Amino acid sequence: MKDRAEVVVIGAGIMGLAIAYQLAKRGVKDIVVLDKGYLCGGASGRNGGGVRAQWSSEANIRLMLESIRMCRDFASEMKINVWLRQGGYLFLTRTEDKRRALEASVKLQSECGLPTRMLTPKEAQQIVPELDTDGVVAASYNPEDGVVFPWPFVWGFAQGARKHGVTVETFREVTGFRTKGSRIDGVVTRALPHSGKASTEPAKEETIRTHRVVNAAGAWAPEIARLLGIELPNKPHRHEICSTEPLKPWLKPLVADLSDGLYFSQSTRGEIVGGVGQEHVPKGINQDSSHAFLGRYARSLVRTCPVLGHVKVLRQWSGCYDITPDANPIVGQVDEVENFYQASGFMGHGFMMAPIMGKLIAEDMTGELPAPSATMFERWNLRRFREGKLLSEAMIIG
Repeated sequence: MKDRAEVVVIGAGIMGLAIAYQLAKRGVKDIVVLDKGYLCGGASGRNGGGVRAQWSSEANIRLMLESIRMCRDFASEMKINVWLRQGGYLFLTRTEDKRRALEASVKLQSECGLPTRMLTPKEAQQIVPELDTDGVVAASYNPEDGVVFPWPFVWGFAQGARKHGVTVETFREVTGFRTKGSRIDGVVTRALPHSGKASTEPAKEETIRTHRVVNAAGAWAPEIARLLGIELPNKPHRHEICSTEPLKPWLKPLVADLSDGLYFSQSTRGEIVGGVGQEHVPKGINQDSSHAFLGRYARSLVRTCPVLGHVKVLRQWSGCYDITPDANPIVGQVDEVENFYQASGFMGHGFMMAPIMGKLIAEDMTGELPAPSATMFERWNLRRFREGKLLSEAMIIG
């Protein structure tokens, strides 16, 4: 282990790795990324890989326009194929309230330059003829949204960061901090066994001397912040997902139903990959799978696309959404501790935002952040929760 670093990033998911990569590209030396698990062990390796610019807030729309552009360039920049498929996102809505909200979102998206359009149920069926649109009142479609394969996306950022001199340490747990007043003086860590089993001998703690830390630990971010006496309002929420046997290619867009959080798409290998919203899940960080999810998902999926009623499910898994009270992230420095940067609370869309957020957070840390982005970061600061300046975002899936 290095005993000194200019920056320590906690969390080797796609967000932490993207930040480290962008910092290193800007000449920051001695960056260490720590994770208590393996690459792709958290939410970054457990999601559906969707990337979309269909949002209800201008900040998210504009961010994702740039993030999708970066996704298109990713393979050539990182020399790794992430199988980006821009088949679009097709959103369905079943109530008049949701229809009006969707119309407002589409209007805003159009003003931001997206080719999103509202569709009637019949028009939605022209895009996916297998849909049963009974009960659907309206839909929206942006053909430039898409899906990537999550694992090589994470591996690509890890590979790119390492090529720029970043040290990525997996199975390395953060157990505390050394501080001097309101200043971080070091990060205390210990090695964990790679088997995942508890060791009979307690691992020796080591300290990395540093004054700058990025908390990009996702659902574990509140635990990290608490080690410095800072309470984040984030709550983990288990989200399950499953994959079917492969079918011949037939489904071009990712289909999402705003009434119950259903979403499903077809992978390059032909599997139908999808999930559905669940309100009642175990509290805390829980990555188990349940029969209840399969029942709820099957009912919603077959209602929307009856042809999938006889398809076999091959596997299911789960990960944790990182949820804030206003469904918007916590980004930037906190007031209580110097140079303690936050990059968490992204709900289920941190994966798709990581390319652009990694760049912006790196610019913020190196003093290069443009004024418009700095204003956006200010809106996403932790203090908004105690000041009552909550934000909004309506187009959350799951």
